[in-house]
Amino acid sequence: MSYTGKMPRDTLTRERIVRTAIELLDEEGLEGLNMRSLGDRLGSAATAVYWHVENKDNLVLLAGDAVWGEIELPEIDQAAWETTAMRMASNVHDMLIRHPWLVQAFGSHLFYGRGKARHDDHLLAVYELGGFAGQDADQAMASVFMFVLGSALSEAAAASLRRRLKREGQNADDMIRAAIAQQSEIAMDFPRLRERIESVDEDNYVSSPDKTFELGLRAIFDGLEQQRQQGNLGTMRPNNHTDDRFA
Repeated sequence: MSYTGKMPRDTLTRERIVRTAIELLDEEGLEGLNMRSLGDRLGSAATAVYWHVENKDNLVLLAGDAVWGEIELPEIDQAAWETTAMRMASNVHDMLIRHPWLVQAFGSHLFYGRGKARHDDHLLAVYELGGFAGQDADQAMASVFMFVLGSALSEAAAASLRRRLKREGQNADDMIRAAIAQQSEIAMDFPRLRERIESVDEDNYVSSPDKTFELGLRAIFDGLEQQRQQGNLGTMRPNNHTDDRFA
């Protein structure tokens, strides 16, 4: 059975639906994803999509896991475990910048699947070679990921803001410039901020300095290595009165 002017249901595949959904999410964000728009891109009736995915939430889950599968997994070298871990963190950051909707989706979806498991298993092996075992490895990995996620948040927020302003028929560049000007005007009332504004142009004042992500990542790994050497990571675990290891 086929639909007039639409692609027959049996020509669709889950892989093609997910790939098209990622393209739509990249362009329109999480709020722009709906089955009708997706069906239009696929040349298929929206109802046909439901034969391959359960609902929108399931589709976001599948798309999210698919983009985790994009991340390169470098060779593991024990002598250079820290370099490898930093490279993997940068690869995750790059992926989140390519797909800013995923940062937005972390607030409303629990992501799991083979793509993410593939990445996490490889990353765990890297940290174990660096001397982090068990919950110490979990803590170290989580600390780095939270920094990576936070660093990608500004890019995701900017993309979401531009989409909203465009939908409302406003000029995003003009609105952002006006907001920067107002922010700078307010900052002039505060001595340290005024000094920064007077030493750089407005655009540089509101943007992150070059190499900020790299500097922060380096600082985190230096701190983790110091904590590992001092044996302090375990002291950051929550108390668990049913297990005297955490007492």
